[in-house]
Amino acid sequence: SYLTPSTSGRSISRFGLISGRDMNGLEHVVLFAVSLVANLFSAFSGGGAGLIQLPALIFLGLPFAIALATHKVASVALGIGATVRHLKEGGLERRLVTRILAFGLPGVVFGANVILYVPERSAEVALGLLTAGLGIYSWLNPGLGQVVRQVNRDQRGVLIGGAVLFAIGALNGSLTSGTGLFVTLWLVRWFGLDYRRAIAYTLILVGVFWNGAGALTLGILGEIRWSWLPALLLGSLLGGYLGAHLAIKSGNRWIKRAFEVVTLLVGLKLIIG
Repeated sequence: SYLTPSTSGRSISRFGLISGRDMNGLEHVVLFAVSLVANLFSAFSGGGAGLIQLPALIFLGLPFAIALATHKVASVALGIGATVRHLKEGGLERRLVTRILAFGLPGVVFGANVILYVPERSAEVALGLLTAGLGIYSWLNPGLGQVVRQVNRDQRGVLIGGAVLFAIGALNGSLTSGTGLFVTLWLVRWFGLDYRRAIAYTLILVGVFWNGAGALTLGILGEIRWSWLPALLLGSLLGGYLGAHLAIKSGNRWIKRAFEVVTLLVGLKLIIG
């Protein structure tokens, strides 16, 4: 654990920050900077903000469960910031939007309810291996996600795609790092989107609706550190908007490379711990 008991009954992190008090001004600035960088890269590559932001909250003194719930709330701001930029481009398919929400949201609520009964370390290692595998798979398929293809839109394809989205939603509700990357690659691989469009769906639907459902569920089950949220929300909003802008202006090849780098980093972080 990152926390050790103090003589006063409060918790002190490795870095000397007391989790039972509000942060000072400098700590808010640091948290804003971390959030801005994490969410900018996440919005550009299609996920992975938790690689930086969640550990930062833990290092600053929050227990894992509180850090996870607080991060979930901030992740909604990432989705909102990215949505503002992506909606200017238009082009979302109403049917695909409905399917992502219909299959994914129940999975999010399910995952947020069962995470309390899953060994945290075992789940992180398994998720790390899967996440790193995404990057390797994308790298081994150079043409993946470079053009849009209308595939697997029949009933069978939708049911299989929806079942996987439910499973990813369960991961999203329980473990926050990297699950948006799963959605991005699945939309590319199964439904034939290019990386730029897939990231738009991920940031808007996963960022706002999936993470919103997860934050609500975790907030009911546990605790959110509200006093830490202003810096996190501002960094997430700005980072989401700027990252989405970079993704729109960049070609699919650059987005694909960023996706591969982020998936490998997230996977290694989860495996190493």
